[in-house]
Amino acid sequence: MKSAYDIILKPVVTERSMDDAQDRKYTFKVAVGANKTEVKKALEEIFGIEVTKVNIMNVKGKTKRMGRNVGKTSASKKAIVTLSKQSKEIEFFQGL
Repeated sequence: MKSAYDIILKPVVTERSMDDAQDRKYTFKVAVGANKTEVKKALEEIFGIEVTKVNIMNVKGKTKRMGRNVGKTSASKKAIVTLSKQSKEIEFFQGL
């Protein structure tokens, strides 16, 4: 069984994700094999928050070139998590 820290890899900090944080929506990079219920349980365990909704999207790897060599970045998975009104905010995103 995976731990919560194996499921939630890192937060995504972009302009769009910071704008969504005002609406209590937070974006995280998650394990490729994770599903919505695993992400919800992991976040509630790590941060002690109450999650209302989880949206997950698969991000395809991009083709990159270094001279004449062609390669691909790895595919990943992103989760956008909506918190309930009663839940506390995630402290990590407040300082940014």
